[in-house]
Amino acid sequence: MYNTFFKNLFRKKDITAILHEAETTNGGLRRTLTASGLVALGIGAIIGTGIFVITGQAAAQYAGPALTVSFVISAVGCVFAALCYAEFAAMIPVAGSVYSYSYATMGEFLAWFIGWDLILEYLFACSTVAVGWSGYMQSLLHEWGIDLPYNLARPALEHANGTWALTGSIVNFPAVCIVAIITALLLCGIRQSAWVNSVIVIIKISVILLFVGFGLSYIDTSNWVPYIPENTGEFGHFGWSGIMRGAAVVFFAYLGFDALSTTAQETRNPQRDMPRGILISLIVCALLYVAVTAVLTGMVKYDRLNVDAPIALAIDNAGAGLAWMSPFIKLGAIAGISSVILVMMMGQSRIYYAVSKDGLLPRLFSEVSAKHGVPHNATVFAGIATGVIAGVFPLSVLSELVSIGTLLAFAIVCISVMVLRKTHPELKRPFRVPFVWVIPSLGAFFCLLQMVSLPWATWLRLILWTLAGIVIYFAYGRRNSYLGRKKQ
Repeated sequence: MYNTFFKNLFRKKDITAILHEAETTNGGLRRTLTASGLVALGIGAIIGTGIFVITGQAAAQYAGPALTVSFVISAVGCVFAALCYAEFAAMIPVAGSVYSYSYATMGEFLAWFIGWDLILEYLFACSTVAVGWSGYMQSLLHEWGIDLPYNLARPALEHANGTWALTGSIVNFPAVCIVAIITALLLCGIRQSAWVNSVIVIIKISVILLFVGFGLSYIDTSNWVPYIPENTGEFGHFGWSGIMRGAAVVFFAYLGFDALSTTAQETRNPQRDMPRGILISLIVCALLYVAVTAVLTGMVKYDRLNVDAPIALAIDNAGAGLAWMSPFIKLGAIAGISSVILVMMMGQSRIYYAVSKDGLLPRLFSEVSAKHGVPHNATVFAGIATGVIAGVFPLSVLSELVSIGTLLAFAIVCISVMVLRKTHPELKRPFRVPFVWVIPSLGAFFCLLQMVSLPWATWLRLILWTLAGIVIYFAYGRRNSYLGRKKQ
């Protein structure tokens, strides 16, 4: 009895059957994305709050001008995980990302655990970015002489010194509003969503290049001295330990490329285009981050950059010569953050879709609109859940949950690549991770090391989320699993 119980927990989906289903029925989803569309989605998911907020704060608190080195180190760590994602996405081009890969390599219970973790990542990532979008939009509206009432401008809850308290606000209305708009757009179809994302990406990259191009003339090289500020005596505050701490902090800025793998089933040629989309978008964003950080710390002394809008501060510091750029910077930030919400919500709905198709969530989430070719119920649910969380919870708590959920998912992908190389060496791999026992190991180690550095309160929330997922699996998923029914 006990042997059967544990055997059922680790029952695996047949990879050949998964690939056959994707090639024949495709679950009702439409293959419309090209390599260029994937690159645009990747840039849309990555370039957002990281470049417009985190750059200044990490330079001021941890690494100084040497934050450029931090971004390079962090990018290398992300590349390890990205290579593993690329191998999986090309080999198993189906919706569901790490969840689907884990179901084929580690079994049903661990796949559910990863799927539940991915829901945490995408749900709270969408909510985090929506709250950030609200801040920039309210700042822009204030410049235009429009101020929202207090009870519609902030989250309903705040968290300080380990305690929760009511803010007196009803809801963060702008955050809820942008989530509703993005949900409506996603319901129109993947082609339309990708087109809008591409337009937004062009806008935000143009704004970033404007800042870098014009900002070069306002660089004061004395601001780069010392390039690596002397350590204060505390680990992580400047010096080389500060560079490493900065790398861990700016890791958040690279999150998003993994969302591409959730659209594999909607890509025309996933075996070829998925690896290209993931790796090219990550490299382009790394170059943009380094360029912006170099110009930013050259225009303003690093110790003045601990603000919510460091790029706007640099523009203001330049004086009348760049004053005309201020509204463009804020519009670029708003556009950039909007595209992050779009891609993350798309990924979130595809996770619901994939898990539902296996029977571990209610079947309604896997229903696909005949007209638009999107999982409409999953998309609507993602919008409602994201809107509620974004309207109620503060930014600080949300961002920490995103980081720990994503790092865990990255570590599992790296481990799964090595497992599958051992258990299924015969599978066709259009893209192969080089030095397979080295790169995935380094990727997993890098992610787990950063998880350890996160505060205990964040770990506690992850544990509570995991316990809730375990309850749902045994109360619903295990009994309704399609794989379990087939084997009865």
